[in-house]
Amino acid sequence: MARASRSDDPLKLFFDFLSVEKGLSSNTVASYAHDLKKLVFFFEKKKKFYLDAKEEDLVDFIHLQSRSGLSARSLARSVSSLKSFYRFLVLDGIVSKNPTVNLTSPKIWMTLPKFLTVQEVERLIKQPSGDSPVDIRDKAILELLYASGLRVSELAALTLKDINWEEGFLICRGKGGKERIVPIGGSALRELRSYLGRSRQKYLKKESDVLFLSSRGQGFSRQGVWKMLKKRSLLAGLGHKISPHMLRHSFATHLLERGADLRSVQLMLGHSQITTTQIYTHVSRKHLRNVYEKYHPRA
Repeated sequence: MARASRSDDPLKLFFDFLSVEKGLSSNTVASYAHDLKKLVFFFEKKKKFYLDAKEEDLVDFIHLQSRSGLSARSLARSVSSLKSFYRFLVLDGIVSKNPTVNLTSPKIWMTLPKFLTVQEVERLIKQPSGDSPVDIRDKAILELLYASGLRVSELAALTLKDINWEEGFLICRGKGGKERIVPIGGSALRELRSYLGRSRQKYLKKESDVLFLSSRGQGFSRQGVWKMLKKRSLLAGLGHKISPHMLRHSFATHLLERGADLRSVQLMLGHSQITTTQIYTHVSRKHLRNVYEKYHPRA
């Protein structure tokens, strides 16, 4: 790779590096851009250039973010963005010294993911109970989200050829373009067949291999899935605070509560690190503790 100079746009070079060389998704690159846009604005107000940043400048920047009410998790992501950016600048020869070497992330307390009970999931999935094309489609989406633990972006990217009907699994493209195989159960397969046979054709405006189509005949956006889920959860009497990711959390939690091993759940979720999956063991331990306290005579 050719060495860059200060006359080039370092931010554009960095974002190109993230998307092309590291293969990060557009959403992840956008998160970096969001953090670094704040950094540029901070240095502009100080009438300084971010390429001349010193450690104390970046500490001031992080403290300012903290005082603005940013959560510990968001602060940690911001520090991670800074470290990645300045490490890139050094490796590319744009700056000679990395000012983030001694920067540390704020401690993030392990927060338990919110999830639904099995009964709540059943109420949600049963909510689209009619025979209209929209009910049939929405029911298939809800079944598949819970059956597979897919991220919404992964669900939206599914095509017709990604489903293996004979063996009951799908091929999913996750973060960084990595492919993984995820099993799907009989209930989800039945609803998918119903959707393909009775609903999808109603939404098809032109030739498309996208699995789930919106009313405009296009693939679903993340916002579209979120709006559908919000509507269905309200109609099911579950409130409006249910997110698509909560079904992913429920998928993992329910598997572990019923004895699934952590490594298998990690593979199904597409986590690159098993430590990411381990957060669900905290949920399961909480469940076990509740069972113990409820049923043990001397708890």
